[in-house]
Amino acid sequence: MISTQDRQKAVTLIDEAVCSGARRFMACRELAITSRTYRRWVSESGQVKADARPTAVRPVPANALSEAERAQIIATANAPEFASLPPSQIVPTLADRGCYLASESSFYRVLRAHGMQHYRGRASRPNVRPPNRHRADGPNQVWVWDITWLPGPVAGTFFYLYLMLDLYSRKVVGWEVFAEESAACAATVVQRASLAEGRGIAPLVLHSDNGSPMKGATMLVTLQKLGIAPSYSRPSVSDDNAQAEAFFRTLKYRPGYPGKGFADLNAARQWVMDFVRWYNVEHRHSAIKFVTPAQRHTGEDQAILLARQALYEQAKTSKPERWSGKTRNWEKPEIVWLNKERQVDNLSKKAV
Repeated sequence: MISTQDRQKAVTLIDEAVCSGARRFMACRELAITSRTYRRWVSESGQVKADARPTAVRPVPANALSEAERAQIIATANAPEFASLPPSQIVPTLADRGCYLASESSFYRVLRAHGMQHYRGRASRPNVRPPNRHRADGPNQVWVWDITWLPGPVAGTFFYLYLMLDLYSRKVVGWEVFAEESAACAATVVQRASLAEGRGIAPLVLHSDNGSPMKGATMLVTLQKLGIAPSYSRPSVSDDNAQAEAFFRTLKYRPGYPGKGFADLNAARQWVMDFVRWYNVEHRHSAIKFVTPAQRHTGEDQAILLARQALYEQAKTSKPERWSGKTRNWEKPEIVWLNKERQVDNLSKKAV
């Protein structure tokens, strides 16, 4: 509902626009209301009317349940005998005893109105677990990793691509293709990636899903030795590791990907090696202002983006008639989040 104060402000703005020569229905459209709504808000004397719906007297249906009957339904549903049963079980049981309180739909309606339709008796509300959230403002602070299947030479056979991605730069920092899926293979990949990046024992978060290779004893011991803090997705939540999943989609939709299968393990490793080189060095990533992951990882992106901005400003200065507003934003994204908390807009839309 729209408050009287908001109505008054809207009517004032519309009247000002009409006095300036605008048509009323066009002014109403700018405020996302109709001319009919405007006429309903304004009385014949020109005063803005308050919304009468909250104080309107609504007739009570003759067949409505009384407060005593509602209380009896609540008491029956919460009795020890029926506390863990739904109304579809309670009503027939009472009927077999020659007792009729209300229909199943009335039971459901009353329980829903009191917040008791679910989780009565021994049933408890599920524990809503927030996702792990991590922030990176530089390379080698947060890595994400996952395993995907690569088709083998025979239908039903697969090779396993282990891949680790830097959240900040999107650079592939470690990968390997194995013929099996295990925590030992995962530990090998993270050791190689750590050495290749020269991170020593600097703080690092490694985020993954909840697969057995991610939580195996060998992998956990290796992470502890390397000073890496493990982080995991929520169970059965597919988008808690979205960056890794997006990478695998890019990989499997790349032209030349052998959808019918790799000839052998060496062929799979060679193809992935070529792809990773292209992805890190040539591919301009949309999430990092279309620079390559390698350029962002080493800090070269700052000069590149500044040069682009200067070029666009020069182009606007030379032919300003071709620009209706600001130039393209080439500002460097300084912070990257894993599972960033969503901001709730306090100015939610109100029903007219």
